[in-house]
Amino acid sequence: MKFKGEILMNTKGRNAALSASKKVIIKAGTRLLIDRDSIARLVAGVAAIRKSGRKVLLVTSGAVGMGMEILKVKSRPRDLARIQALAAVGQSALMAIYSEECKRHGFEAAQLLLTAADLRNRERYLNVMNCVNALWESDVLPIVNENDSVSVDELKFGDNDTLAGLLGSLTGAELTVLLTTVDGLRNRDADGKLSERISVVTKLSDAILGLAGGTDDSKFSIGGMESKLRAANIVTSAGGYLWIADGREKDTIEKLLAGEDTGTIFLPKGRRLSGHKRWFTFFSKVSGRLTVDPGAVSAILNAGKSLLPAGVTDVSGEFKRGDTVEIAGPDGTPFARGLVNYTSADCLKLRGCHSDQIHAAMGSDCEIEMVHRDNLTLL
Repeated sequence: MKFKGEILMNTKGRNAALSASKKVIIKAGTRLLIDRDSIARLVAGVAAIRKSGRKVLLVTSGAVGMGMEILKVKSRPRDLARIQALAAVGQSALMAIYSEECKRHGFEAAQLLLTAADLRNRERYLNVMNCVNALWESDVLPIVNENDSVSVDELKFGDNDTLAGLLGSLTGAELTVLLTTVDGLRNRDADGKLSERISVVTKLSDAILGLAGGTDDSKFSIGGMESKLRAANIVTSAGGYLWIADGREKDTIEKLLAGEDTGTIFLPKGRRLSGHKRWFTFFSKVSGRLTVDPGAVSAILNAGKSLLPAGVTDVSGEFKRGDTVEIAGPDGTPFARGLVNYTSADCLKLRGCHSDQIHAAMGSDCEIEMVHRDNLTLL
Protein backbone atom coordinates (compact mmCIF):
# COMPACT_ATOMS: atom_id res chain seq x y z
CA MET A 1 0.00 0.00 0.00
CA LYS A 2 1.38 3.39 -0.97
CA PHE A 3 1.12 6.41 1.29
CA LYS A 4 0.34 9.84 -0.19
CA GLY A 5 3.89 10.94 0.44
CA GLU A 6 5.29 8.00 -1.53
CA ILE A 7 3.00 8.72 -4.47
CA LEU A 8 4.01 12.37 -4.39
CA MET A 9 7.72 11.40 -4.39
CA ASN A 10 7.16 9.01 -7.30
CA THR A 11 5.36 11.65 -9.31
CA LYS A 12 7.83 14.42 -8.49
CA GLY A 13 10.85 12.22 -9.25
CA ARG A 14 9.56 11.14 -12.64
CA ASN A 15 8.28 14.56 -13.63
CA ALA A 16 11.58 16.15 -12.61
CA ALA A 17 13.54 13.58 -14.62
CA LEU A 18 11.44 14.15 -17.72
CA SER A 19 11.34 17.95 -17.49
CA ALA A 20 15.12 18.09 -17.03
CA SER A 21 15.97 15.65 -19.81
CA LYS A 22 17.21 17.07 -23.09
CA LYS A 23 19.64 14.18 -23.68
CA VAL A 24 18.67 10.57 -23.01
CA ILE A 25 20.78 7.40 -22.99
CA ILE A 26 18.83 4.20 -23.70
CA LYS A 27 20.45 0.82 -23.05
CA ALA A 28 18.89 -2.45 -24.20
CA GLY A 29 20.16 -5.79 -22.94
CA THR A 30 20.90 -8.90 -24.96
CA ARG A 31 17.83 -10.78 -23.77
CA LEU A 32 15.58 -8.03 -25.16
CA LEU A 33 17.10 -8.21 -28.64
CA ILE A 34 15.92 -11.70 -29.49
CA ASP A 35 14.60 -11.08 -33.02
CA ARG A 36 13.92 -8.40 -35.59
CA ASP A 37 10.51 -7.58 -34.14
CA SER A 38 12.01 -6.79 -30.73
CA ILE A 39 14.60 -4.50 -32.32
CA ALA A 40 11.83 -2.82 -34.34
CA ARG A 41 9.86 -2.11 -31.13
CA LEU A 42 12.98 -0.68 -29.49
CA VAL A 43 13.67 1.65 -32.42
CA ALA A 44 10.01 2.75 -32.43
CA GLY A 45 10.39 3.72 -28.78
CA VAL A 46 13.61 5.60 -29.54
CA ALA A 47 11.80 7.39 -32.36
CA ALA A 48 9.09 8.46 -29.89
CA ILE A 49 11.69 10.02 -27.60
CA ARG A 50 13.29 11.82 -30.54
CA LYS A 51 9.90 13.19 -31.60
CA SER A 52 9.55 14.70 -28.11
CA GLY A 53 12.53 16.93 -28.96
CA ARG A 54 15.15 15.03 -26.99
CA LYS A 55 18.51 13.78 -28.24
CA VAL A 56 18.96 10.03 -27.87
CA LEU A 57 22.00 7.75 -27.75
CA LEU A 58 21.33 4.01 -27.84
CA VAL A 59 23.66 1.54 -26.11
CA THR A 60 23.00 -1.88 -27.54
CA SER A 61 24.04 -5.29 -26.39
CA GLY A 62 23.32 -8.28 -28.59
CA ALA A 63 26.32 -8.67 -30.90
CA VAL A 64 27.53 -11.84 -29.17
CA GLY A 65 23.96 -13.10 -28.78
CA MET A 66 23.21 -12.54 -32.45
CA GLY A 67 26.46 -14.25 -33.41
CA MET A 68 25.36 -17.19 -31.29
CA GLU A 69 22.04 -17.35 -33.14
CA ILE A 70 23.69 -17.12 -36.55
CA LEU A 71 26.27 -19.82 -35.76
CA LYS A 72 23.75 -21.84 -33.69
CA VAL A 73 25.81 -21.72 -30.47
CA LYS A 74 23.58 -22.63 -27.52
CA SER A 75 25.44 -21.07 -24.59
CA ARG A 76 27.90 -18.20 -24.25
CA PRO A 77 31.49 -19.54 -24.44
CA ARG A 78 34.11 -18.58 -21.89
CA ASP A 79 37.27 -18.36 -23.99
CA LEU A 80 38.00 -14.89 -25.27
CA ALA A 81 38.75 -15.76 -28.90
CA ARG A 82 35.38 -17.47 -29.42
CA ILE A 83 33.51 -14.56 -27.81
CA GLN A 84 35.37 -12.12 -30.04
CA ALA A 85 34.52 -14.21 -33.11
CA LEU A 86 30.83 -14.32 -32.20
CA ALA A 87 30.83 -10.54 -31.69
CA ALA A 88 32.44 -10.00 -35.10
CA VAL A 89 29.78 -12.17 -36.77
CA GLY A 90 26.86 -10.67 -34.87
CA GLN A 91 27.77 -6.96 -34.89
CA SER A 92 27.37 -6.39 -38.63
CA ALA A 93 24.06 -8.28 -38.70
CA LEU A 94 22.80 -6.33 -35.70
CA MET A 95 23.67 -2.95 -37.21
CA ALA A 96 22.09 -3.86 -40.54
CA ILE A 97 18.77 -4.38 -38.76
CA TYR A 98 19.13 -1.18 -36.73
CA SER A 99 19.91 0.81 -39.88
CA GLU A 100 16.85 -0.48 -41.72
CA GLU A 101 14.53 0.12 -38.77
CA CYS A 102 15.82 3.67 -38.22
CA LYS A 103 15.23 4.48 -41.89
CA ARG A 104 11.59 3.41 -41.44
CA HIS A 105 11.22 6.25 -38.95
CA GLY A 106 13.00 8.79 -41.12
CA PHE A 107 16.46 9.01 -39.56
CA GLU A 108 19.89 7.42 -39.92
CA ALA A 109 21.93 5.35 -37.47
CA ALA A 110 25.68 5.45 -36.82
CA GLN A 111 27.81 2.80 -35.12
CA LEU A 112 30.43 3.53 -32.45
CA LEU A 113 32.44 0.61 -31.04
CA LEU A 114 34.38 1.52 -27.90
CA THR A 115 36.89 0.06 -25.48
CA ALA A 116 37.57 1.41 -22.00
CA ALA A 117 40.89 2.83 -23.25
CA ASP A 118 38.94 5.16 -25.56
CA LEU A 119 37.48 6.93 -22.53
CA ARG A 120 40.43 6.78 -20.11
CA ASN A 121 42.63 8.84 -22.42
CA ARG A 122 41.58 12.51 -22.23
CA GLU A 123 42.13 13.23 -25.95
CA ARG A 124 40.25 10.12 -27.10
CA TYR A 125 37.50 10.87 -24.57
CA LEU A 126 37.03 14.30 -26.13
CA ASN A 127 37.05 12.77 -29.62
CA VAL A 128 34.22 10.42 -28.66
CA MET A 129 32.24 13.28 -27.11
CA ASN A 130 32.75 15.47 -30.19
CA CYS A 131 31.73 12.63 -32.50
CA VAL A 132 28.49 12.04 -30.57
CA ASN A 133 27.69 15.76 -30.61
CA ALA A 134 28.35 15.94 -34.37
CA LEU A 135 26.00 13.00 -34.96
CA TRP A 136 23.29 14.66 -32.89
CA GLU A 137 23.72 17.89 -34.82
CA SER A 138 23.21 15.86 -38.02
CA ASP A 139 20.03 14.26 -36.55
CA VAL A 140 21.68 10.83 -36.59
CA LEU A 141 21.11 8.23 -33.86
CA PRO A 142 24.44 7.15 -32.29
CA ILE A 143 24.36 3.41 -31.52
CA VAL A 144 27.16 2.33 -29.19
CA ASN A 145 28.44 -1.10 -28.22
CA GLU A 146 31.59 -2.34 -26.55
CA ASN A 147 34.09 -3.46 -29.14
CA ASP A 148 33.92 -7.10 -28.07
CA SER A 149 35.81 -8.34 -31.11
CA VAL A 150 39.04 -6.68 -29.91
CA SER A 151 38.50 -6.05 -26.18
CA VAL A 152 40.55 -7.89 -23.59
CA ASP A 153 40.12 -7.73 -19.82
CA GLU A 154 42.12 -4.56 -19.26
CA LEU A 155 40.23 -2.76 -22.05
CA LYS A 156 36.72 -3.88 -21.12
CA PHE A 157 33.99 -1.85 -19.42
CA GLY A 158 32.71 -5.11 -17.93
CA ASP A 159 29.14 -4.78 -19.16
CA ASN A 160 26.95 -2.42 -21.17
CA ASP A 161 25.13 -1.15 -18.08
CA THR A 162 28.41 0.40 -16.97
CA LEU A 163 29.07 1.65 -20.50
CA ALA A 164 25.64 3.32 -20.55
CA GLY A 165 26.33 4.98 -17.21
CA LEU A 166 29.69 6.26 -18.40
CA LEU A 167 28.18 7.59 -21.63
CA GLY A 168 25.51 9.33 -19.59
CA SER A 169 28.31 11.09 -17.75
CA LEU A 170 30.39 11.76 -20.90
CA THR A 171 27.51 13.36 -22.82
CA GLY A 172 26.03 15.19 -19.85
CA ALA A 173 22.74 13.33 -20.39
CA GLU A 174 20.15 14.11 -17.75
CA LEU A 175 18.47 10.69 -17.98
CA THR A 176 19.83 7.18 -18.52
CA VAL A 177 17.32 4.35 -19.09
CA LEU A 178 18.32 0.70 -18.65
CA LEU A 179 15.81 -1.57 -20.38
CA THR A 180 15.99 -5.07 -18.99
CA THR A 181 13.92 -8.22 -18.36
CA VAL A 182 12.71 -7.23 -14.88
CA ASP A 183 10.28 -4.47 -13.87
CA GLY A 184 12.75 -2.67 -11.62
CA LEU A 185 14.60 -3.14 -8.35
CA ARG A 186 12.71 -5.24 -5.83
CA ASN A 187 12.70 -5.60 -2.06
CA ARG A 188 13.30 -8.99 -0.46
CA ASP A 189 11.16 -10.88 2.02
CA ALA A 190 12.63 -12.27 5.24
CA ASP A 191 13.36 -15.54 3.42
CA GLY A 192 15.35 -13.70 0.74
CA LYS A 193 12.78 -13.97 -2.03
CA LEU A 194 12.14 -10.93 -4.19
CA SER A 195 8.98 -9.03 -3.24
CA GLU A 196 7.46 -5.64 -4.13
CA ARG A 197 8.98 -3.26 -6.66
CA ILE A 198 10.79 -0.18 -5.36
CA SER A 199 9.49 2.82 -7.27
CA VAL A 200 12.01 5.52 -6.28
CA VAL A 201 15.51 5.26 -4.79
CA THR A 202 16.69 8.48 -3.21
CA LYS A 203 20.01 7.10 -1.95
CA LEU A 204 22.17 4.12 -2.91
CA SER A 205 22.54 2.84 0.65
CA ASP A 206 24.15 -0.45 1.67
CA ALA A 207 20.65 -1.86 2.11
CA ILE A 208 19.74 -0.97 -1.50
CA LEU A 209 23.01 -2.38 -2.84
CA GLY A 210 22.36 -5.60 -0.94
CA LEU A 211 19.18 -6.23 -2.95
CA ALA A 212 21.14 -6.99 -6.12
CA GLY A 213 22.58 -10.39 -5.23
CA GLY A 214 21.61 -13.46 -7.20
CA THR A 215 20.09 -11.64 -10.18
CA ASP A 216 22.63 -12.61 -12.85
CA ASP A 217 21.85 -14.93 -15.77
CA SER A 218 24.96 -15.48 -17.87
CA LYS A 219 23.60 -17.90 -20.47
CA PHE A 220 23.50 -15.19 -23.13
CA SER A 221 24.61 -12.03 -21.33
CA ILE A 222 26.65 -10.55 -18.51
CA GLY A 223 25.52 -8.13 -15.84
CA GLY A 224 22.44 -8.49 -13.65
CA MET A 225 21.13 -6.01 -11.09
CA GLU A 226 24.58 -5.47 -9.59
CA SER A 227 25.83 -3.91 -12.83
CA LYS A 228 22.71 -1.74 -13.01
CA LEU A 229 23.33 -0.39 -9.53
CA ARG A 230 26.95 0.37 -10.49
CA ALA A 231 25.60 2.33 -13.44
CA ALA A 232 23.13 4.08 -11.12
CA ASN A 233 26.00 5.14 -8.87
CA ILE A 234 27.89 6.65 -11.82
CA VAL A 235 24.86 8.49 -13.21
CA THR A 236 23.49 9.82 -9.94
CA SER A 237 26.96 10.85 -8.74
CA ALA A 238 27.27 12.96 -11.90
CA GLY A 239 23.93 14.61 -11.11
CA GLY A 240 21.67 12.65 -13.47
CA TYR A 241 18.65 10.36 -13.19
CA LEU A 242 18.74 6.63 -13.93
CA TRP A 243 15.66 4.55 -14.71
CA ILE A 244 15.47 0.74 -14.74
CA ALA A 245 12.44 -0.53 -16.65
CA ASP A 246 11.03 -3.71 -18.20
CA GLY A 247 11.88 -3.63 -21.89
CA ARG A 248 9.71 -6.67 -22.64
CA GLU A 249 6.59 -4.54 -22.46
CA LYS A 250 5.72 -3.04 -25.83
CA ASP A 251 4.84 0.40 -24.44
CA THR A 252 7.55 0.80 -21.78
CA ILE A 253 9.16 3.86 -23.36
CA GLU A 254 5.76 5.46 -23.92
CA LYS A 255 5.02 4.93 -20.20
CA LEU A 256 8.33 6.56 -19.32
CA LEU A 257 7.50 9.58 -21.48
CA ALA A 258 4.10 9.82 -19.78
CA GLY A 259 5.73 9.79 -16.34
CA GLU A 260 3.91 6.67 -15.24
CA ASP A 261 4.95 4.72 -12.14
CA THR A 262 6.83 1.95 -13.89
CA GLY A 263 10.25 0.52 -13.10
CA THR A 264 12.62 2.10 -10.58
CA ILE A 265 14.01 5.61 -10.82
CA PHE A 266 17.20 6.67 -9.01
CA LEU A 267 17.44 10.34 -8.06
CA PRO A 268 20.63 12.45 -8.40
CA LYS A 269 22.93 12.62 -5.40
CA GLY A 270 23.47 16.34 -5.77
CA ARG A 271 24.34 19.06 -8.26
CA ARG A 272 25.49 18.12 -11.75
CA LEU A 273 29.26 17.81 -12.10
CA SER A 274 31.12 19.96 -14.59
CA GLY A 275 32.64 18.30 -17.66
CA HIS A 276 36.21 18.09 -16.42
CA LYS A 277 35.10 16.78 -13.01
CA ARG A 278 33.07 14.05 -14.72
CA TRP A 279 36.19 12.98 -16.63
CA PHE A 280 38.62 12.61 -13.74
CA THR A 281 35.92 11.15 -11.45
CA PHE A 282 34.72 8.37 -13.73
CA PHE A 283 37.21 7.92 -16.57
CA SER A 284 40.78 8.83 -15.69
CA LYS A 285 43.17 6.28 -14.23
CA VAL A 286 44.07 6.77 -10.58
CA SER A 287 47.85 7.11 -10.29
CA GLY A 288 48.28 7.35 -6.52
CA ARG A 289 46.78 8.00 -3.12
CA LEU A 290 46.99 10.75 -0.51
CA THR A 291 46.08 9.66 3.02
CA VAL A 292 44.85 12.49 5.23
CA ASP A 293 44.11 13.14 8.90
CA PRO A 294 40.60 13.50 10.44
CA GLY A 295 40.77 17.29 10.26
CA ALA A 296 41.34 17.21 6.50
CA VAL A 297 38.53 14.68 6.05
CA SER A 298 36.12 17.01 7.86
CA ALA A 299 37.32 20.09 5.97
CA ILE A 300 36.76 18.40 2.59
CA LEU A 301 33.52 16.59 3.39
CA ASN A 302 31.78 19.15 5.59
CA ALA A 303 33.24 22.52 4.66
CA GLY A 304 33.94 22.10 0.94
CA LYS A 305 37.63 22.96 1.37
CA SER A 306 40.67 22.16 -0.77
CA LEU A 307 43.24 19.63 0.41
CA LEU A 308 46.22 21.40 1.96
CA PRO A 309 49.61 19.73 2.60
CA ALA A 310 49.17 20.12 6.37
CA GLY A 311 46.44 17.47 6.38
CA VAL A 312 48.38 14.85 4.39
CA THR A 313 49.91 12.03 6.42
CA ASP A 314 51.03 9.60 3.71
CA VAL A 315 51.64 9.42 -0.05
CA SER A 316 51.60 6.28 -2.19
CA GLY A 317 52.14 5.64 -5.88
CA GLU A 318 54.16 7.56 -8.44
CA PHE A 319 52.41 10.43 -10.18
CA LYS A 320 52.99 13.71 -11.99
CA ARG A 321 51.44 17.12 -11.50
CA GLY A 322 47.94 17.00 -13.03
CA ASP A 323 47.47 13.24 -12.52
CA THR A 324 44.41 11.84 -10.78
CA VAL A 325 44.83 10.72 -7.18
CA GLU A 326 42.38 9.35 -4.65
CA ILE A 327 42.12 10.83 -1.17
CA ALA A 328 41.66 8.44 1.74
CA GLY A 329 40.94 8.91 5.43
CA PRO A 330 42.97 7.47 8.30
CA ASP A 331 41.26 4.08 7.88
CA GLY A 332 42.43 3.84 4.27
CA THR A 333 38.96 4.22 2.71
CA PRO A 334 38.97 6.58 -0.31
CA PHE A 335 36.33 9.31 -0.04
CA ALA A 336 37.42 11.77 -2.76
CA ARG A 337 39.33 12.02 -6.01
CA GLY A 338 41.08 14.92 -7.71
CA LEU A 339 43.84 16.36 -9.87
CA VAL A 340 47.01 16.84 -7.85
CA ASN A 341 49.14 20.00 -8.06
CA TYR A 342 52.44 18.27 -7.22
CA THR A 343 54.47 15.21 -8.15
CA SER A 344 54.49 12.30 -5.73
CA ALA A 345 58.04 13.23 -4.68
CA ASP A 346 56.98 16.79 -3.89
CA CYS A 347 53.90 15.55 -2.02
CA LEU A 348 56.17 13.48 0.21
CA LYS A 349 58.31 16.55 0.82
CA LEU A 350 55.30 18.76 1.63
CA ARG A 351 53.14 16.40 3.71
CA GLY A 352 52.38 17.96 7.07
CA CYS A 353 53.64 21.39 6.02
CA HIS A 354 51.56 24.42 6.92
CA SER A 355 50.85 27.07 4.31
CA ASP A 356 53.60 29.42 5.50
CA GLN A 357 56.17 26.62 5.12
CA ILE A 358 55.34 25.55 1.56
CA HIS A 359 57.32 28.16 -0.39
CA ALA A 360 60.41 27.62 1.75
CA ALA A 361 60.18 23.85 1.24
CA MET A 362 59.75 24.14 -2.55
CA GLY A 363 62.17 27.02 -3.08
CA SER A 364 59.89 28.64 -5.68
CA ASP A 365 56.43 30.07 -6.23
CA CYS A 366 53.80 27.31 -6.07
CA GLU A 367 50.21 26.52 -5.11
CA ILE A 368 49.31 26.21 -1.45
CA GLU A 369 46.70 23.54 -2.24
CA MET A 370 47.79 19.97 -2.88
CA VAL A 371 44.40 19.35 -4.55
CA HIS A 372 42.21 22.40 -5.24
CA ARG A 373 38.50 22.15 -4.50
CA ASP A 374 37.68 23.00 -8.14
CA ASN A 375 39.57 19.84 -9.18
CA LEU A 376 38.13 17.56 -6.50
CA THR A 377 35.00 15.43 -6.24
CA LEU A 378 33.58 13.32 -3.45
CA LEU A 379 33.07 9.59 -3.98
